[in-house]
Amino acid sequence: MAPNPPRRKVLIIEDEPSIRKVLYVLLAGLGYEGDAASDAYEALSMIRQGEFDAVLLDLRSSRLPPDQMVCAIAELRPSLVGRVLVITGEVSHPKTIEMLERYALPHVPRSRITPDLSRRIAPMDELTSFIFALS
Repeated sequence: MAPNPPRRKVLIIEDEPSIRKVLYVLLAGLGYEGDAASDAYEALSMIRQGEFDAVLLDLRSSRLPPDQMVCAIAELRPSLVGRVLVITGEVSHPKTIEMLERYALPHVPRSRITPDLSRRIAPMDELTSFIFALS
């Protein structure tokens, strides 16, 4: 019998405990292991210490400007640059749009976390290793 492949690990950066729990349960239901941080500083510490296959980043919870947070993730783990899925309610803000475009980051509107997240995560293995592919 072949051993089960390791579950992919996703870092959830979200300040609201109820949303963190929803994301954690949703990821577990999709077969992913979730780990959570409530702010940018905790998340960056976790990224320094551990390996993650992807990041779910709520821009409101980062306690750092979004550009700085994404830049810090890129500096610590360049392999995560294409594996950050942004959760935001500020899609129309010019700075947010510019940052999403500059880093080519996909996003899920905060109001549609549950339906959009499961739709975006489920097919990732079939799409050019977009977020969850292991290097």
